[in-house]
Amino acid sequence: MSMAKQKILVVDDEPDIVELIAFNLKREGFQVSTASNGQEAIQVAKEILPDLILLDVMMPKMDGIEACRMMRSMPEFKNVFMVFLTARSEEYSEIAGFHVGADDYIAKPIKPRALMSRINAILRRNASEDGDAQDEKLTILDLVIDRESFLVFKAGQKTVLAKKEFELLYLLASKPNKVFTREQILKSIWEDSVVVTNRTIDVHIRKLREKIGETYVTTVKGVGYKFEVAN
Repeated sequence: MSMAKQKILVVDDEPDIVELIAFNLKREGFQVSTASNGQEAIQVAKEILPDLILLDVMMPKMDGIEACRMMRSMPEFKNVFMVFLTARSEEYSEIAGFHVGADDYIAKPIKPRALMSRINAILRRNASEDGDAQDEKLTILDLVIDRESFLVFKAGQKTVLAKKEFELLYLLASKPNKVFTREQILKSIWEDSVVVTNRTIDVHIRKLREKIGETYVTTVKGVGYKFEVAN
């Protein structure tokens, strides 16, 4: 997949930051659109359908958390990567971001080379996934996990998951009763992201259980998680 065709939406209320990021993205060959608050971000995103959205957390009119939450509820954005930019280092900001469906989290001040490397890694991985033969449906217990559409059907009822939630469920369900350590999950789902912590896994597991039920994913205390199937 050609990176030159990838569209990125940059959302921040600080013009200097938008200009810095947009300049570096355009130099890498991306198509760049911008917005200055969450409301404008949703409007622009609907028009251009970007591949990735960089969202500042603290913005006027509508902050990044709320904008991400709203877009994640819209079918057209279910596979769009959403990455938060924030100057806030408190843990609650990170957890709040992942709770509403963020894929990654990058702290300010922005370091252009590191940012470009991270964006390229995310989009490269996605292109690789799309190019693999991953259109199969995994059927386990009363769940059908459709890798092509990123949808889960529980007893025939459709459930929409955020991208990382889906990847986590698919990983666990692909090897029933196998215990995946936190380190294995982090490496498989988030690769080399420096901002993802064990707490992030806990948030995604909690969201999964809220959406598909409590009985499928079991916690193995002190080790990790597994998809439970009775022998």
